[in-house]
Amino acid sequence: MANEIISSFESFESNFPEMVKRHGKGGIAEAFRRYFSKGGVISIAEKRENDWPKLSYPSRSRINSQIKELEEMRSSLQKQHGSWKKKQNSAKSYEITQHFKKLSEPLYWKHLLKAATSKDYKNDAEAVKLPAHLVSDKRWKPMVNMFVNNIDYRKQLTETVQHSVVYKKHRKLAKYSDDLQNFRIEVSKKKLGSLKEKLSEIDADIRMFKTLQGLSIR
Repeated sequence: MANEIISSFESFESNFPEMVKRHGKGGIAEAFRRYFSKGGVISIAEKRENDWPKLSYPSRSRINSQIKELEEMRSSLQKQHGSWKKKQNSAKSYEITQHFKKLSEPLYWKHLLKAATSKDYKNDAEAVKLPAHLVSDKRWKPMVNMFVNNIDYRKQLTETVQHSVVYKKHRKLAKYSDDLQNFRIEVSKKKLGSLKEKLSEIDADIRMFKTLQGLSIR
């Protein structure tokens, strides 16, 4: 049996039927099951009666090296997870954040004043669903600024939104902004789910190697 190579759980189970039968639901048996499922190979240094075997391969140094690699991968994935979680939270809080920020923007108040004093301006703003509430967002502020202060731009934008096929598909500017935030939330949700699965797999692999570590003779 010494130095015998085993490369499948089925073969391992046939060599240690009683141990697998008694401990097949977890612990060392599960660690071996996972190890073999990932293409792992073991070399048995010593077969012990009523006990798990001692391994010459994977060696302790080999196991330590693999654990270190996994821990580095986990650290990297955890950083990615934190970054995507931050993006998700930012997208979720975007609306309320913009609500408070707009109150400190003079341009927002100018828009409200013009909407209250000019029926023509108000009709144009309603036609395009002007996202004035996003005035503190650097992506929308230039457009809002031009709409408020440049009548030619306002009329051209209104005409475009009302008749352009692209804008008819997306309907209105404000809806586009909402769709964008919802898209970001959905993307971050998928990324977080994928990263969580990868982290779970890595944690399981680390537990597996640490379990096998105790059986290695060197």
